[in-house]
Amino acid sequence: MQWGAGDSETQAICAGTFAEPVRRSPGERMVDALEDERPRWFYWIPVFVGCGSLIYFSLPFEPESVAIAGILTAALALRVAVPAGTFAEIATAIVLSVAVGLAAAKVRTEVVRTPIVADGLGEAIVSGRVELIEVRGAEGQRLTIRALKIASIAAEDLPARVKVSIRPAADGLLPGDLISLKAKLSPPPRASVPGGYDFARYAFFRGIGAVGYGAAAPEKVGSIVGISIEQGALEWALHAVARVRKGIGDRVKAALPGQTGAIANALITGDRSGITEETNEAYRASGLFHILSISGLHMAIMGGAVFFALRFMLALFPAVVLNYPIKKWAAAGAVLGSFGYLMISGGSFATVRSFLMIAVMFAAVLADRSALALRNVALAALLILLLFPESVVDPGFQMSFAAVVALVASYEAMARRAEPLLLGPRTWFWRGAGFFAAIVGSTVIASAAVAPLGVYHFHQTQLFAVLANLIAVPICNLIVMPAALGALLLMPFGGEAIALSVMGPGLEAMGAVASWVAGLQGAVSRVAAIPTVALGLMTAGGLWLCLFRARWRLFGVVAIAAGVAVAPWQTKPDLMIGDEGRLVVMRDASGAFAGLTSRYNEYELSQWLARDGDAREAGEVGPGGVLRCDEAGCVGIAKGLTVAIARHPSAGRDDCRRADIVVLAYRGAGAVAGGGAGAGGRMRDAAADGPATVPAAAAKLLCARPRLVVTRDALQRLGTHALWIAEDGATSVETVAGVQGDRPWSPAGSRR
Repeated sequence: MQWGAGDSETQAICAGTFAEPVRRSPGERMVDALEDERPRWFYWIPVFVGCGSLIYFSLPFEPESVAIAGILTAALALRVAVPAGTFAEIATAIVLSVAVGLAAAKVRTEVVRTPIVADGLGEAIVSGRVELIEVRGAEGQRLTIRALKIASIAAEDLPARVKVSIRPAADGLLPGDLISLKAKLSPPPRASVPGGYDFARYAFFRGIGAVGYGAAAPEKVGSIVGISIEQGALEWALHAVARVRKGIGDRVKAALPGQTGAIANALITGDRSGITEETNEAYRASGLFHILSISGLHMAIMGGAVFFALRFMLALFPAVVLNYPIKKWAAAGAVLGSFGYLMISGGSFATVRSFLMIAVMFAAVLADRSALALRNVALAALLILLLFPESVVDPGFQMSFAAVVALVASYEAMARRAEPLLLGPRTWFWRGAGFFAAIVGSTVIASAAVAPLGVYHFHQTQLFAVLANLIAVPICNLIVMPAALGALLLMPFGGEAIALSVMGPGLEAMGAVASWVAGLQGAVSRVAAIPTVALGLMTAGGLWLCLFRARWRLFGVVAIAAGVAVAPWQTKPDLMIGDEGRLVVMRDASGAFAGLTSRYNEYELSQWLARDGDAREAGEVGPGGVLRCDEAGCVGIAKGLTVAIARHPSAGRDDCRRADIVVLAYRGAGAVAGGGAGAGGRMRDAAADGPATVPAAAAKLLCARPRLVVTRDALQRLGTHALWIAEDGATSVETVAGVQGDRPWSPAGSRR
């Protein structure tokens, strides 16, 4: 046992002496405090495992398997070597957890590794089995195809899956059908801005190695009927479940037409493809977007409804309730019911996470433990991070667990203080007040927990989310989701319309709330991108505040405050270049973006505006007086430097003699990057070495003056370029490829 200062004083008095208390160093007091928190150490294991995976995904290169194995072995040896009850034990446990996260991410990458098609592949004949059909209204369908053969691609270079959009929609197509179609394929698109959302990484971990659009309607050449269970039991089962899921969705949409049916289908089968962008935006702006995707809320309602229904029915039989553990039976049934819901909901990543969490909660009931406990949340997070380490960089995972950890920690902290209130009068009024108070409190807590993540990933906050959730969540809990469960139970008997007739008005009421709140003045506030260090400080502070128990947990508030103070420190780029030189914007007199745009790059520009904290739509951005353009190109001024955009070789020659920054937006200009900027990453003082041109040596002579030259070829290879201009005129450049690094999901890494 380790003694604190007070214990040492008592020991001395009991020994018959009046010696002064033993003074302990700050390090010893910290060890004592950590020892007092020993029962909660487990909560930190998934945190440091996640840190290890985060380190892996942050690397600009792909680490070798041998190196990862060596790190894990060394960490394990250190952990075994140090004595228990010391600070070294804690430190080595942290190192081991980080190493486990690093190794889990590497193993997962190698397990899911799939080839990525080369850029510029063009049209090719794709043959494969349909895994997923997403209906996109007037835009046709989007098919996820398990690739069996792609013309002009060798078998060893064949991606596992291909995602293709087709228009118009193909009639009669079902999951499991074997099809052949001509499609124009390209690699999954990378981020539209350095440090932005990386769809290429997302696609890689789902086995998608190509995306594109069909040049003609697909030809059906086979069906799942042609697959025997002996030939492929798992494949047959997955396609059979997909067909059942599609059949459920068709029946739901037949009973509830329009957007009401599309939302009902999303909540029952997880297929959100029928929801229009207008509806999505209303739910997003009101803070109700979490309701549209099957997540912990829906899984908890479904699992909880099955649990309480089974327990209630079993309790009707005295012989059963007096002799058998009906609570455990109901928990086991709830796990099975939740698993069935997982299957028909499409098994999306967020739904799998939600199922694992709810399964852990019911497993605690089976083990006679408290279901709502931080230990269960930590165990669920650990399982997910070991099975799907890429979750650590997924906004959905981060926001989901941030909310759950904050809610459960608050529940544990307030449980004893709220006990007198819970033992108060059990009138309907009291229960109703408590129900709505719980909704308001949980919404406030969850909103505060996810706010930094919402700002970091989506650059916006919903100011009236509490109001929207206060009205809509009870409707979802008491009407919509129970009716959805009823529809599933009645569907085999053809009676789903009875339950859906109740679900429909509930969804319409939720939609009315979303539209009303979204239309309020100031419902959505745009926030500029914040530094990663700010998010790290706020996250660390929040975890410290929630996971520890003693008063020193309040130090977490200091870290949160430091993160908030650091948040405005993010420097904004002065010049952005993308879309192969067709999209170039710079700061106008007001500090907002203006420049060369078109309707073809509105999505990319909208991402830039969101990251800049600019509430304008992409279509509202124009030259704004910063550029003067003609048919040959454009010229403008950015922080005192002349910026020229050349659309023709003749303009390029003139611009290279006169401008400080040149964008060669025409074909055949070669790969040009000032001071090595074309290599990707962020480089300062790019003008030091002058421009480097590959492969045309003549361009070196023509472009001797500019501080920076960016060509169409460089933009194709490296993605969007963000430029910062210092007061002395020195430039620094950050590219999408430089931030992404040379990884298996990047164009360069996929070729190995």
